[in-house]
Amino acid sequence: MNTQPILFCGDPHGRFDHILRAAELLDPMAIVLLGDIEPEQPLHLELAAIDPNKLWFIHGNHDTDSDQNWHHLWGSTLAERNLHGRVVELPNGLKLAGLGGVFRESVWYPGHSDARFESRSSHARSTPRQDRWQGGVHRKHWSSIYPEEFKALATQRADILVTHEAPGYHPNGFEILDELARSMGVKVSVHGHQHDRMDSSHRWVQQGFKSFGVGLCGITAIDLDGHAEVIFSGDLDHQSHSSGA
Repeated sequence: MNTQPILFCGDPHGRFDHILRAAELLDPMAIVLLGDIEPEQPLHLELAAIDPNKLWFIHGNHDTDSDQNWHHLWGSTLAERNLHGRVVELPNGLKLAGLGGVFRESVWYPGHSDARFESRSSHARSTPRQDRWQGGVHRKHWSSIYPEEFKALATQRADILVTHEAPGYHPNGFEILDELARSMGVKVSVHGHQHDRMDSSHRWVQQGFKSFGVGLCGITAIDLDGHAEVIFSGDLDHQSHSSGA
């Protein structure tokens, strides 16, 4: 493991003490929150003790459950650290990409139904004015995945891809996220949402990359070779295939 690890933080659901402790103890290169963050106050206040240049996150489905959740994330000064739909370069040169949110049947649910809306903007135009949030789609759909942003991400290259949804190795995952990782040339993918600490080691060759799930409020350091070290165990790590919907 590198002397300055990359820490991947499973769904915090409003709990940050373990992240603050890990940041202080390990001096990581980067700290990546995998969605369902739900801060009780703006995220920059929750994580004020951490260098903001080390912080990255993607949003999860619960981050749009309430006006408060939305404002504390998208209204935070750390909002620019949202990885959703883009690729950034870490200090060691590795490229990190993110896809926040979840697939929803009312928008797009790959493998089950065709997309009802290609883009967030087209969905916004179909949203009654009284139901719009911040002039766009309903608040809930700020955490929905749209084909347009998915396809745009697929044209880029990255070493690591973080998603809230799980890829195809997981019982509740999506094969289309495997396709995304392969099209981007990703070597490692990491996800939250399902609250499971799992990996796809039984199918790494078949996948063409390595997948890891990080447990509920857990932290795992993962490198590009697929070495994973649990820093804080997740709350449900003693169980298997827990649902984090």
